[in-house]
This record gives sequence, structure tokens and C-alpha cells, in this order.
Amino acid sequence: MEVVTFYRFAPLEDPQALQREVHAQAEQSGLKGTVLIAREGINGTLAGEGDSLRAFAAWLGRLEPFAEMEFKYSTAAPDNRVFYRLKIKVKDEIVGFGRRPVDPALRTGERVDAARWNQLLEDPDVLVVDTRNDYEVSIGSFPESINPGTRSFRGFAGFVSERLDPARQPRIAMYCTGGIRCEKASAYLLDQGFEQVYQLEGGILKYLETVAPEDNRWHGECFVFDQRVSVDQALEQGSFEQCFACRHPLSPEDRASEHYRLGVSCPHCIQDLSPVRAAAFEERNRQVSIAQRRGADHIGAQGPDMPGD
Repeated sequence: MEVVTFYRFAPLEDPQALQREVHAQAEQSGLKGTVLIAREGINGTLAGEGDSLRAFAAWLGRLEPFAEMEFKYSTAAPDNRVFYRLKIKVKDEIVGFGRRPVDPALRTGERVDAARWNQLLEDPDVLVVDTRNDYEVSIGSFPESINPGTRSFRGFAGFVSERLDPARQPRIAMYCTGGIRCEKASAYLLDQGFEQVYQLEGGILKYLETVAPEDNRWHGECFVFDQRVSVDQALEQGSFEQCFACRHPLSPEDRASEHYRLGVSCPHCIQDLSPVRAAAFEERNRQVSIAQRRGADHIGAQGPDMPGD
């Protein structure tokens, strides 16, 4: 099973029409996953057989707005379906930022490749910022990068106003999973008066795909928004699972904790677990087990189901 992630900021006149076309093509190719479409562009993560994914990517890349769109591929374990359903949705934004106007189609930070990124990591005059959320940062990051401590990307602008100052930190380098959050974050920083803003082109996924092993500065694994939960430095399915109750990624050590109960609790949420919620999660587990014995899917068994960023 392979996974492809993609995004493109490009003005779309009729997102509903594109939604119908994308759904028909993906369904015909036997793909599962999520694609978000808005007037500002497209953002998606799909899983399926490699040939089918590449045929879909070739079709989508032939559409004029997406002629230069990049597709990033990774793999899943053979027994991991990655996604249970195909969802093509029309939204207000392809990645929620919550502050307008922010238009990455007009201008963004300077895109840099893996080699240039490594140089920026060594530059004492550059502040490196991770634009991802706290639970993502917890399982992997670049050394010395700043964790904004956000629970969602909509909190990033608040982090900027509270902790960054263009007068003191004019040079900012930022990164995210696949690049899309950096598009909006870098556009926002430029609007706020930061002079030099860099963004890791293609995000962590592209970095891991292209950097030489001896030059790899990434530490840990990379959170992804699908049933794999994380990928390792070879872009293969990682070692993390996800807590159904709080959605926090769980390491093997977390799962060995006395506070870990499959589908019910983990060390990150045990103190917030009420008897009522515990009983509801136990009942969900029972329903999932019944569905599995019948060879069927149970909708409650699904994990994260949002595209890459």
C-alpha cells in the first residue's frame, strides 16, 4: 500500500465541479483518503496501489491549475488500510488558518531544499520555527527549533504576536509536514514585517525523501494524518499508534504504561478520563470487536482522517 500527499494554492472558480471530477477519478482508481477543495486550491492525502495512485496523479496534474503540483509518496505496512473511506470535501480553506486575508498565491517565504535547509539550521542569526502542533512536535523535530505549543494551526498567529518580533528576529526559517502550513505561515510573517522568511520546500516528507543519510538532521519520526500515525526516516510506517480518547501519538513506551488501555486511555489523558467517557470507550471497543469478527468495518475504528497538513 502506498500513500500520496499533494497540495496547490491556485484560484479555483468552481470547487464543486472539481469535487465531482476528483471524486469520480479517485473512486474509479480504487483510492481512499481525503481531499479538501476550496477557492484557494486543493490539499489531499490518498492511499491505494502504486500504479493507481500514479495514474490519478498524472490525471490531476494535467488539469491547468495543478500543472506544477508536486506529489510526495510514502508507504504503509501491508496490513494497514491507511484510510477507510474516500472523502472529497469543499471547504472555506484547504488548511485552516483563521486569519484573513492570507494569500499564499501572491507571495510566500523563500523555498529552500534540504542542503540549504541544513545551512540555515547552522546559522545563529536564523530562528527556526516548527509550524506544526504540539502533539506532532512531541515525536520528532529538527534540533534547536522552536515549538509554538499550538493545539491547532489556527493558533499560530497568536504565537507570532506573543513570541516573535520582526525587529529582533528578522530572519525566520520554518517547516511543517508537507509544506502547506508554511505557505500560509510564511505569507503571514511577511505581512507582519519580517524581512527574510524561509520555508523548507516540500516539508519534512520531501526532506526525508531527498537528503543523504549522512546529512539527515531530523530527529525522531514524523506525524502523519492517517492510520499510519507516523513515518520513520525511510518514509515507512513508524512505531507510533494513536490514542482514540485524546488523539495523542503513543510510543511503545506509552503503550507499556499502566495507564494505557486500548481505545480507552493513555498516559496523556488518564487524568481527564471520567467514568462516563471510559464506559463509552469500552462500549465502542466491544462494537469494534463484533464488527471485526464479522469481517466488517466499524466506523468508530477509524483514526485520523485529514490530509497531510
